[in-house]
Amino acid sequence: MNTSIRKIEHLKLCAEEDVEARKNTMFSLAGFGDIHLVHQALPEINKKDIDTSTRFFNRRFSAPIMIASMTGGHPDTFEINHRLALAAAELNVGIGVGSQRAAIEDPKQESSFKIVRDAAPDVFVQANIGAVQLTKYGVRMAQKVVDMIDADALSIHLNFLQEAIQPEGDTDATGCLTAIRKVCSELSIPVIVKETGAGISYETASALVDAGVSAIDVGGMGGTSWAGVEAYRAKDRGDVMSEHLGNVFWNWGIPTAASIIECRGRVPVIATGGVRNGIDVLKSLGLGANLCGIALPLLKPAMKSKNHVIEILVQVIEELKVAMFLCGCADIRSVKNIPVIVTGNTRQWLEGKDFDIK
Repeated sequence: MNTSIRKIEHLKLCAEEDVEARKNTMFSLAGFGDIHLVHQALPEINKKDIDTSTRFFNRRFSAPIMIASMTGGHPDTFEINHRLALAAAELNVGIGVGSQRAAIEDPKQESSFKIVRDAAPDVFVQANIGAVQLTKYGVRMAQKVVDMIDADALSIHLNFLQEAIQPEGDTDATGCLTAIRKVCSELSIPVIVKETGAGISYETASALVDAGVSAIDVGGMGGTSWAGVEAYRAKDRGDVMSEHLGNVFWNWGIPTAASIIECRGRVPVIATGGVRNGIDVLKSLGLGANLCGIALPLLKPAMKSKNHVIEILVQVIEELKVAMFLCGCADIRSVKNIPVIVTGNTRQWLEGKDFDIK
């Protein structure tokens, strides 16, 4: 099966099926239920004056939000990326494209990615390619996907959980860190490494920072489960083993809240994986993230219109403002000083890894 067809299958399953992390696990989805922000009964600020703007790689965002990498690589994805890009441009938030592997394999698919830059000429745009592809094609391919959309940064995605479930998956992970290090040293724009739903640990984050990455996108467990997506694909084609593996590993990974703390403090952190409202955004920032990525909640709206996407994002931003007001935060910089209480399984996770919760 070629990459383009697989991409549209993934998109349809995410839109039509329940592909999120299942709630009957030991963790409260992404772990945000274990994170508590201390209410300030006397916030001493005017909500109307709250400033949600922030800077990331010296670019100004109107809110600490990224439309996370979702799609591209099939004719049916062109309009979805177009609408997402128009929304990003109108609200001045960042946007990432889905894996550009399909366009590398078939140049006819390039337009489904190029439309993002065409529709949003002034916003922060991330290119996207897999670490496995880098080991095969090197820096030249990395530069090609960047040039394809005139990207401001390159996102290298890690998706070995998904690859392990796919019968056609590439499970040779040898040489990926070396390839990442080479790209970081030779590319002229920031390099972001992102997980795709299983989180990044302290140990992996340290190795990535040593390799020269400019930022880490934790892509934690709690949002879309790509093992779950592959379970649905396997069921449709009668692949019993892959369906079994997808179900067994549906909730594999590090919850987003824990992964933020594991990765924080060395390079900027993007929190993706189960971010569903403005409170989740503020909790992520309070834990040490710099931006929050949102994907699945925007997929169905993007299938309808730009305005539907904008409606969801405006709602999240307004929720963020209310949460900031109730915590006494006049701007994003002050969020770093709010008291955050970590409880439950997330606290146990961190203590089990000898993190100082205080």
